[in-house]
Order: sequence, then structure tokens, then C-alpha cells
Amino acid sequence: MARYASEPTPHPAHAGRIGILLVNLGTPRAPTARAVRPFLRQFLSDPRVVGLPRWLWWPILNFGVLATRPTKSARKYASIWTKEGSPLKVHTERLVFGLTAALNRESLPGKEIDVGWAMRYGAPAIDTTLHALRARGCARLLVVPLYPQFAGSTTASTMDEVARTLQRLRNLPELRFVRSYPDAPGYIAALAASVREHWVAHGQGDCLVMSFHGQPQQTDAAGDPYRAECFVTAQRLTETLALPPEKVRVTFQSRFGNEAWLQPYTLPTLETLADSGLKRVDVLCPGFAADCLETLEEIAQFNRDAFLAHGGETFHAIPCLNERPDWIEALAGIVWEHLAGWV
Repeated sequence: MARYASEPTPHPAHAGRIGILLVNLGTPRAPTARAVRPFLRQFLSDPRVVGLPRWLWWPILNFGVLATRPTKSARKYASIWTKEGSPLKVHTERLVFGLTAALNRESLPGKEIDVGWAMRYGAPAIDTTLHALRARGCARLLVVPLYPQFAGSTTASTMDEVARTLQRLRNLPELRFVRSYPDAPGYIAALAASVREHWVAHGQGDCLVMSFHGQPQQTDAAGDPYRAECFVTAQRLTETLALPPEKVRVTFQSRFGNEAWLQPYTLPTLETLADSGLKRVDVLCPGFAADCLETLEEIAQFNRDAFLAHGGETFHAIPCLNERPDWIEALAGIVWEHLAGWV
């Protein structure tokens, strides 16, 4: 078998396009155990996600985790699935549509911008979309992971997969990455606007909990900047909303396994707030670009039920930015910054 893939022959009229590759985490094709199992296998086989030695993790994954977790996860996915499919996929597609329109609003002769999207795990795969962009004449490629805060398990893993794809090509495109944007003004402004709009519609809670996806504590000790970048986002948003510190909590969710993860954990924090007499809470997930299992099931269902069971009375999960127009404009601004010299 040839080591390198054959090169596409794009139509001359499309040569010189700039490709934007948006990458989100991923989703199974359907809310069934059969569809969830390969998705989880791919996700949990990534050494950036689970750092245990392969000889130790392989039997745990295949004979333990994958024997029971797909069925449990499928039930959770079924509780959030829509007629259009996975919420994460639906919102990502809409974001791409909006971003494409925003970037091509200005006339750029010979510099048409082509936006594609991929999932780090599941479909469409990064290599599939990257090859499609090249076939459409994209000689320059900007990769935009939809993770505002850098983490080895998300952003770096995306970079790994892009690099693996490029290793199989003969003719490489010019390449740039958006590393992170935890305090990008447009991103913070869009988050603040979403919170204010929620307050206008539903009233302001007694506390705003900013829940970020967790990761093992040892990654922070090893130098991963994720935790620090989460607190940068939280601080900027707190300042923009002019909230006193006692009205804000920064927490980490989605713990997996038995080792210590970044703390404080979201669920115990919500339970403690309710136990202390707090009645109304708003929960925002600033690290998630689009609503997904972790925001719609874990936060809006499971954590909500726990807060109410401990005496809380009103729980509001504020939607992610999804395809909000102000977020699309903010993301377009981030892209334009990284296209400097190309357009």
C-alpha cells in the first residue's frame, strides 16, 4: 500500500481558497448502545484523554467500561436527542452556516473562504473534512478547535489528529491553528449577553455557577494550562457582569474514574449551596461551544434534580452560545485575526 494518499486535482477556478476547519469533540450517530460503543472506544482510546499505559488500560476499557457504559450513556443521549439528531451536531452545523456567511460577507477576489467542520471523535472525521477542503482547492488551512480554553485532552488532541492526517499527504497546505481564546472580547461579550438575556427573561438567581468540563488533577500539576484558562474566562465574565465574588462559583463537572479531578466539583457545590439555604441558582457552561450531553443531561437534568432534592427551589441552566449571532460575529473576528497576511 502506498504510504501517501494521491493528491486531489481541484478545479483551477477554485485554486487559492482558504479553508477553515472547525473541530468539536464528537457525538455518536444515534442514542443507542450500538452507536455509542464505537464512539466511546475511539474517545477513551486517545492517550490524551486517558493517560494510563496501554497494556493496563486496554483490558479495563474493553472488558469493563465498554461492557456496561454504552447502555447507560445511550439512555442519557436518548433523553436529549432531537428530531434533527444530536444537539451537538445540529448546533455545530448551524454555527458553520452562520460563520460561512459572516466570513464571505466581504468581497475577497480570489480569496474565497471555505468553512468545513469535523468531530475529533465520530463523524465527520477530521481527515475526511480536511481532504474535502483540499479537494475544493484550499491551499491554506486554519484549524479552529471549538474549545475556548486550551487543554491537552481537547485542543492538543485535535492538533495530533490533524498532524496524523498531514503525515499521509504529499502536498501539504499552509497551516495555522487557533490555540485558545479564553478572554477574547467578543467571546466574553457574547457570554455576558446570554446571561443578561436570561436574567431579563427569568430573573436573576442568587448565584451564578460557571461549570467547566473537568480533567484529572494530575494534568494541572504536570503543567496543563486548562484550569488557569478557565479561571481567566470566569474572571473576565464576572467583571463584565459586575458580579460580586460571593455571587459566583467556578466549578468542574463530568468526573470519570476514581482519581482526583479538578475541584471544586459542580454537583457537590450545587448540593452545598442548596443545603445552605440558597433557593435560586443559574448555571452556565462557558467552556462548551454548543449544548451537548454534558450540558443538557448532566447539568440541566441530573444536577438540577440534585439541587432541588437538597432544598433548592429554582434551577436554570443557561444555554451555551450555540449559533447566537453575537457569537458567530465573535468567532469570525477570531478567525480574521488568525488569517492576517492571508487575506
